[in-house]
Amino acid sequence: MRKILLFAVLLTVTLVPAAQARTKLVALPGRDATTIRFDNPAATLVEEERVLTLQEGENMVDFSWKGVQIDPDSIRLSIISHPEEVTLLSVSYPPGEQALVWRINSTGAWEERVRISYLLSFIDRLITYKGVASKDERVMDLDAFLVLRNFSGEDFRDAEFVLGQGKPFSGSLAHEETRQIRFMSAQNIPIRKTYTWDSRKQPWEPKRMERDVGIPVHYLIENSGATGLGAALMWEGKARIFQDDGQGGNIFLGEDRVGITPVGEVMRVYIGDSRDVAVTQHKKVDRVINPRPSRHKVVLYDTEEEIQTAVENFKDQPVKVDVIQHIPGEWDMADTSQPYEKKDSSTIVYSVEVAPKGKKQLTFRYHRRNVRGQGG
Repeated sequence: MRKILLFAVLLTVTLVPAAQARTKLVALPGRDATTIRFDNPAATLVEEERVLTLQEGENMVDFSWKGVQIDPDSIRLSIISHPEEVTLLSVSYPPGEQALVWRINSTGAWEERVRISYLLSFIDRLITYKGVASKDERVMDLDAFLVLRNFSGEDFRDAEFVLGQGKPFSGSLAHEETRQIRFMSAQNIPIRKTYTWDSRKQPWEPKRMERDVGIPVHYLIENSGATGLGAALMWEGKARIFQDDGQGGNIFLGEDRVGITPVGEVMRVYIGDSRDVAVTQHKKVDRVINPRPSRHKVVLYDTEEEIQTAVENFKDQPVKVDVIQHIPGEWDMADTSQPYEKKDSSTIVYSVEVAPKGKKQLTFRYHRRNVRGQGG
């Protein structure tokens, strides 16, 4: 094991004079335990435990990190075995060195366990997912992998790696090493396939476009015990999705960057665009009602607007299309052909189920309130 982090103790009862050269210190035994925490994606926290042999009185403890990417301001020392009898008196930083010296007072001669913590750069983790959907796209086998990358300048042997959620992992990670660990595997997870048309992102009349227009397709995976998941939140990462071709092989469907999915929430994995579903939308009514003039100018008015949406399915199987509509400002629904889900004050979602080779019409009418006119 590379000895980059040096940790030593000088037994003395007086301080080393500032003008005097630093005493050459002897390296002590290595870490008893090391925990590497990835709770915060912006920084990696390392916690290591060591046993100091302290003499009664004042002890000088040297900690140096030449070639290791430690943030000096983040280094902390905690006394574990005898917190009432062992006291940290001061910390000094020798000039021109990647090192510090702790001055520690002990009321007795102890084998003292201490914990040293610090933030370490250039060591990080990535999460990747691999999913294989069944041929009928009803269930999926899902594996999650932890990818550890270490360019910090230090080797870690028999360390414990903590993501912040879920079970910790034990292993070793050398400097300049990248290691992949599978930490989750679940079979036959129920999935739902949905098509998403967003009125703000997709064209309303795709037949007028000079290019083919696809509808985004997602697999929905619920992070819950009912699906065989739900033990912990699912971290953000890259998801690669395949499908069983029914002949012993797999078809690559797509790749997506998924966000954090807490327990009880649904992970949406984008797998590509479909040309087998078409959505066409028109505004059939858009008129001003209840104008409020001031000095011969309309400063406020309401509107009555009606939207008509046609969802067409060219596939041999039924499809479910989430039609996302955006209504700005104050509004109330006057009439709708089917129920909807209100996501926020200006966004509603219709879930439209369309039979094979079928077509379904969606119509809704709403009033927008207190629209400001040109004279306002």
